[in-house]
Amino acid sequence: MPADPKGVLTGVHFLDGNQAACEGALAAGCRFVAGYPITPAAEIIERFARRIPAVGGVFIQMEDELAASMAMQGAAWGGQKTMAVTSGPGLSLMMETLGYAFITETPGVWVDVQRGGPGTGLPTAPAQGDMQQIKWGSHGDYEIIALCPQSPQECFDFTVRAFNLAETWRVPVFLMMDEAVGHMTERVVIPEAGALEVVARAFAAPGQAPAAGPAPAMARAGDGHRLHVTGHTRDDRGFPSLTAQAQDRLMRRLVGKIRDHAQQLVDLREDGVDGADVVVLSYGIVSRVAQAAVEAARAQGLKVGHARLVIAWPFPDQRIHDLAASAKAILVPELNLGQMVREVQRAAAGATKIISLPHAGGAVFEPGAILDGILEASR
Repeated sequence: MPADPKGVLTGVHFLDGNQAACEGALAAGCRFVAGYPITPAAEIIERFARRIPAVGGVFIQMEDELAASMAMQGAAWGGQKTMAVTSGPGLSLMMETLGYAFITETPGVWVDVQRGGPGTGLPTAPAQGDMQQIKWGSHGDYEIIALCPQSPQECFDFTVRAFNLAETWRVPVFLMMDEAVGHMTERVVIPEAGALEVVARAFAAPGQAPAAGPAPAMARAGDGHRLHVTGHTRDDRGFPSLTAQAQDRLMRRLVGKIRDHAQQLVDLREDGVDGADVVVLSYGIVSRVAQAAVEAARAQGLKVGHARLVIAWPFPDQRIHDLAASAKAILVPELNLGQMVREVQRAAAGATKIISLPHAGGAVFEPGAILDGILEASR
């Protein structure tokens, strides 16, 4: 369905990534955001708080990020499209609620504007140190979807996409930004509302049995349902059933929603990877620097390809396996000391050299550092 025009600020703007993500949420139909001010993500909720009275919705500042994540989930069960916004320390507080959102199949978007860590770390500087935390930080088995924008334009586009994925699959969806993308200002084009395709919430009628399929329609509080939302293992009616059989049935369905459909969810943008001796795999802000390094290497006559993780989770295992079978080396630069490179190593299964190019964060790579890595990998 087309977007609600009230939330679409059509036109050409100069926005930073945080502001663009806010506009993407509004365009996607988000009308409830809960948050707690944290650097470098605060601009998202500041803009939302200013914009939402004219659009019709609610922003609430909670006492901490754990409360913010639960408030947005409560609003989701009231029928709203919802979002929570944070950075590293606040994300750590949200980990228990992430598991709750998964087991209750609560759709929503979590925005993480990553900064240097751990601890207080570098509040105003970029990093990519939360990539594994969102996948493994909560307890038990669960699956998520995570998108990695590299520009303010993508912050807008990917936020709309994140809400559509959350509604389609009823899973937590993350927008994994970083301080550099969040605070850079660039041209952002917001189309007419009619040109934006948004996925509407599918609501179940009272008394309606859950439909077959990976993501059943959602009950809405106040519609006359006998509603029971629980973090316990549950049966097909939604009521607690604390047995091994119920656990196996529920978890295989919930995890299978993503694992069984991974091939239609993964998004790996490729440039010149066919026939390349070295493939550079990157995501987020590093992709912009990596592209410059790749082009410099090509100017020297090297066969270098570039693959960009637009969706980091689910990870494109099969495609990475295929690339490893043809390339002499895969170079993985990232603003951490080696997180997504572990996924590359696992998917490659020893078929080629996997070279980590780590950076502890606090600044972005210089193109020359990645170029040096390419030259070393080519030897």
